[in-house]
Amino acid sequence: METEIIRTVCQLAGYAEGDGIFAPGGSISNMYGLVLARYRRHPQVKTAGMFGMRPLVLFTSEESHYSFVKAAHWLGLGADNCVVVKTNERGQMLTDDLEVKILRAQDSGCEPFFVNATAGTTVLGAFDELNAIADVCEKYGLWLHVDACLGGSALLSYQNRHLLAGLERTNSFAWNPHKSLGAPLQCSLFLTRERELLTRCNSIQVNYLFQQDKFYDVSYDTGNKSIQCGRKIDAFKFWLMLKARGYGSFGRLLDHAIDMSKALVEKIKQRGSDRFRLVLDDYQYMNVCFWYIPKALRGLEETAAWKERLYTVAPKIKERMAYSGTVMIGYTPLQYRGLGNFFRMVLTCFPVLEEAELDFILNEIERLGEECEY
Repeated sequence: METEIIRTVCQLAGYAEGDGIFAPGGSISNMYGLVLARYRRHPQVKTAGMFGMRPLVLFTSEESHYSFVKAAHWLGLGADNCVVVKTNERGQMLTDDLEVKILRAQDSGCEPFFVNATAGTTVLGAFDELNAIADVCEKYGLWLHVDACLGGSALLSYQNRHLLAGLERTNSFAWNPHKSLGAPLQCSLFLTRERELLTRCNSIQVNYLFQQDKFYDVSYDTGNKSIQCGRKIDAFKFWLMLKARGYGSFGRLLDHAIDMSKALVEKIKQRGSDRFRLVLDDYQYMNVCFWYIPKALRGLEETAAWKERLYTVAPKIKERMAYSGTVMIGYTPLQYRGLGNFFRMVLTCFPVLEEAELDFILNEIERLGEECEY
């Protein structure tokens, strides 16, 4: 089941000779990308370690997932060697700044080796321009990984597949069906364009487990290309979902969820900027970020003090939500932009929402918001 799913997803991604593995979550899937990139560049690291080498540097955007900083720490690269690249208004990586940071790392005596592009950032749902980033990576000989944990489901889309344009030019990517597709936790895949690289990088000689003289095709023994020994049957969850609905059905559900996110944006705009305010005017994926402005804050001068009061609104409403049990929506700041707490709503394939539910959610935010003091 795992082999069949990986083969099909590789075909969807344009990895004609690809390979992959199910991993325990997106953070580990992203770490696989780093380990393979390091091994591909310096295979001796597997046995000799990194002693005496120039510092290896990776690059990821300011909007990207925190797992890359953690991975830099765990892999001995050092968190300071995880270089942050600026983004544009939509949250997409700026390739000009990426190139500046690569040259700066080279000039400082470090060795750039890895770039992470994000397909569906955690907060804004932004998709980096993969073709433009691939051009930079090819110019400098860098491994290009895509954190598509959230946005990888666009592979199945009929209307939004263009968000992943250029994926076939990348070296690896991570995808979590347990995010936008609604698979049970945990369900995460790591895919790479180069067959056998996972095995060469991660395999060791273990005579009591990975014998090569078995009576069946030993390529089905995926354990030796994994960093785990004991593994859950995560592939079965996704296999069963696909068996029940098929790739096409999930593609239609995904497109519906994105359509509903766009409908939510329009409903927020219709309610007026004195009551609701969007963080961005439009979004690429399922994420919608916004503030609710209660009556107590309307019509006032929007000073720094006013903003501090506004940033307390979402946490207070979230508390009311938890006690009422009618709806649950997360909130977050966006500190690198100097923005305080706002609601972050991510629509997914399950539950399937219609416009009536969107109206209910906004009405509940207004109702609960007027019960709070600011």
